[in-house]
Amino acid sequence: MRLIQSFSAAILLSAIAAASASGQEARKSISKPSPRYPEVAKRLNLVGTVKVEILIGPDGKIKNANVLGGHPILVNSTLDALKDWKYETSKSDTIATLTFEFHP
Repeated sequence: MRLIQSFSAAILLSAIAAASASGQEARKSISKPSPRYPEVAKRLNLVGTVKVEILIGPDGKIKNANVLGGHPILVNSTLDALKDWKYETSKSDTIATLTFEFHP
């Protein structure tokens, strides 16, 4: 089931990219659209954190996203946003851990 997403500008979201656990140099992002705070989460006054480990390909696109934790309602919104993320190109894959904070 697809969740209805709110487009309210009053929603506070932040994404913090941490350096890779494997010690690789963090790559500069080109495009990082924020996840939308889902309408159902807003109605439930749901606050939470989603943590995701991503694999960035040499072309700068995210090849894989492994959810490390978070409420399923918030995870879906996070994964939808990550589809549009883009990093600078590199000679090899990079692993990064991202944390998204959701607040109504």
